[in-house]
Amino acid sequence: MFAYVLIVIVVAIAVSALAQRGNFQPALLVAMVGLCASYIPGIPRLEMQPEIILGVVLPPMLFSAARDFSFAEFRRRMGSIVNLGVFLVFGTTLAVGATLTGALPELLPITALIIGVVVAPPDAVTAITIGGKAGLPHRLMTVLKGESLINDAAALTLFAVLVATAAGTHAFIDNIALYFLYTASVGIIVGLVIGNLAQGARRVLASPTLSTALSVIIPFAAYLGAEELHASGVLAVVAAGFAMGHHGVQAGYEERLQESAFWRTLDTLLETFVFAYIGLQLRFVINDANAAGFDLGELALATVAIFLTSALVRFAWIFATALFGRWRYQRASRQSAGRPANGDERARAMPQEPLSWRENTVLAWTGMRGVVTLAAAAGTPLVVADGSAFPGREAILALAFLVTIATLLIQGLSLPWLIARLRLEDPDHEQFMRTQRAQADIIVRQATQDTLAAYASAHPDPTAQRMVAVMRQRLSHDNRSETARNLDGEAALHLGKVLLETRRNRLVQARDRLELDDMVVREMLEELDIEQAFMDSVTTGQR
Repeated sequence: MFAYVLIVIVVAIAVSALAQRGNFQPALLVAMVGLCASYIPGIPRLEMQPEIILGVVLPPMLFSAARDFSFAEFRRRMGSIVNLGVFLVFGTTLAVGATLTGALPELLPITALIIGVVVAPPDAVTAITIGGKAGLPHRLMTVLKGESLINDAAALTLFAVLVATAAGTHAFIDNIALYFLYTASVGIIVGLVIGNLAQGARRVLASPTLSTALSVIIPFAAYLGAEELHASGVLAVVAAGFAMGHHGVQAGYEERLQESAFWRTLDTLLETFVFAYIGLQLRFVINDANAAGFDLGELALATVAIFLTSALVRFAWIFATALFGRWRYQRASRQSAGRPANGDERARAMPQEPLSWRENTVLAWTGMRGVVTLAAAAGTPLVVADGSAFPGREAILALAFLVTIATLLIQGLSLPWLIARLRLEDPDHEQFMRTQRAQADIIVRQATQDTLAAYASAHPDPTAQRMVAVMRQRLSHDNRSETARNLDGEAALHLGKVLLETRRNRLVQARDRLELDDMVVREMLEELDIEQAFMDSVTTGQR
């Protein structure tokens, strides 16, 4: 099996490379190639246990997305994210369940609801990958990322309740509201604790290699730790990712560079494997459903019904809540204008500006399903409490795969065209980023001047004074990233490293005071990290 998995990954990477050269969506092409390959005579079935998908594949994917996501951005769009990531999941579950009772009357109502919750959460990886390459505006990507990070937890928690009801067993807490509260709060607490403990351990290790190895363990530790307490492993992973991403600015530059490269590589491997797995499995799950009495025509009609229902519910939900959000924003604008407050206080009191109708249209169409849909479907028990077969399990699996393929083909292929057609822009964000970068430049320049003044005061010798004078002259030519790296001598290189460290500290302090956006600070820290890596290579070469 391991050799087969390895072959699948290698072929999927090759197909992804071809797709990128041809300006095609790699995820879609990999899934289609996998589907075609599944019909090759004699090809074995690649079936993974749900514990492998949920406990091995999903945690690192979610952790990587969370650690690269600004928590400040998440907090600013919290209302939209919770609305889509939690409440829309419940609404989609009920709507799809009601539709299926008519489309497949042989299904029990509880089985129809289980299918509804299985297909309810859009996939984080698919939305981010396709949307990012298609050029989605920043604030829309923020909502998509945030929704995708928490809707998995909502769907899996509701899935556990419905499965326990159908199987005649008991959930950890019978009261659904209390169960959701428990799983969410405990999961977040576990993730934050593990993330902060890992950050403390990373300071002690002081080794890029060991720190990267530690970061690999964190998502699995968070997921398993929360699951052992009957809490949400998904939210634990997301919380741990937020904690590590926030504290990552305090790590050494070598750790940041190495971890960033590692997680980008792992993301590519996991993404290509997941989409290949979707294609390879489809044929077999349809055959199982046929053997259980569900013919292909019924499954196809049910897939169309699920797709149309989930798409219509998403459109209706997003535009209905958008009307309420715009009314709330206009009301807050009028109240804020009537209050005698300065500009900063008024800006903090205002809710986030609602998305435009163009942005809401694209947001409503980004409903591609992926790994959580497959994992939840595969996690349906084989039998119920009395030992009989779980009702409709084969249909749950087949419809989960068919809906996933349908959303990838229909929405995934048309999403780039829709984005280009609507000509989405976010001028406010572009202006905000320009202002933030200008503020960051001022902070960096002031840090450089303070460091040079302190160095000149502490080193009165002519060589040091000449070096400081050269640095000040270069700084006056509006080169904010200039350091002593181009000057000869060990003292110049030492001064350059001091300058970089001071700049880095000032940027992080400004972020913690909420003066700079987290994403701007991360971008500038990456520039400083690359610069310090160059200086260290020069130092090594001189030895």
